[in-house]
Amino acid sequence: MARPLRRRPGPRGNGPAPIPSAGTGQALALAGFHAVDARLRSDPASIEALYFDAGRRDARMRQLLERAAAAAVRCVPSEAARLDALTEAVHQGVVAHAAARQATLRFEDLLDRAGTDTFLLLLDGVTDPRNLGACLRTAAAAGVEAVVVPRDRSASLGAVAAKAAAGAAETLPLVTVTNLARAMKDMQDAGIWIIGADVGAPRSLYDVDLTGPRAWALGSEGAGLRRLTRERCDELAYIPMAGGMESLNVSVAAGVCLFETQRQRSALRQRMLPSSPDAG
Repeated sequence: MARPLRRRPGPRGNGPAPIPSAGTGQALALAGFHAVDARLRSDPASIEALYFDAGRRDARMRQLLERAAAAAVRCVPSEAARLDALTEAVHQGVVAHAAARQATLRFEDLLDRAGTDTFLLLLDGVTDPRNLGACLRTAAAAGVEAVVVPRDRSASLGAVAAKAAAGAAETLPLVTVTNLARAMKDMQDAGIWIIGADVGAPRSLYDVDLTGPRAWALGSEGAGLRRLTRERCDELAYIPMAGGMESLNVSVAAGVCLFETQRQRSALRQRMLPSSPDAG
């Protein structure tokens, strides 16, 4: 199904504006190789110090320290107890003390950018920071443009979520809205079709057209989507499961839904390619 795209008034350039990165002025402990390496690559100047396990001398640690040294980041050899005190996340022997920073995008600008390939993820009631981070990682891998969450009833992007995101929080915008149901209505007015993942849905996600401007709405494991969120969706779809299973972890469910969307879009692009002339 397709909904006509409504363009919101505003200045236009030669394409969408780049998504800026904004500092909040607060400190953040980035834990683990993925999160620290992502910040070293994207904005090493924002790292005040990198604390590392002095007893770890493997190739992965050496490469990380070499990258940090090349970027003039201060590296501090530390004992495990000090690293444990710096963060509640599993740190793998490396913690960076850095300015809080995340790829940011205003909700209004997100609507303004809506086009035929818009691809979003909405999370309703995902309060576990590990699940939030895992969803960000999955969404980034699937090519999602942004993840939208409500201001309340959602985990925040702290050290635990950033660790689970494995660097995705540095590049994928997490857009916070005051009222998710109202935001969904605005998205629909901008031409975005919203599909809710729901175990009681009448159709499988494999029977749903996912090739236009689309947003998936997922709730927490067990509780699922809240009633108002479910009612606001344009349609609902379920994930077929065997073995009597009724639900999946939200990040796993997101992976199934998002990569099926990419599969359908890739198949459509292949069908639209001009046919090769017959040989001879």
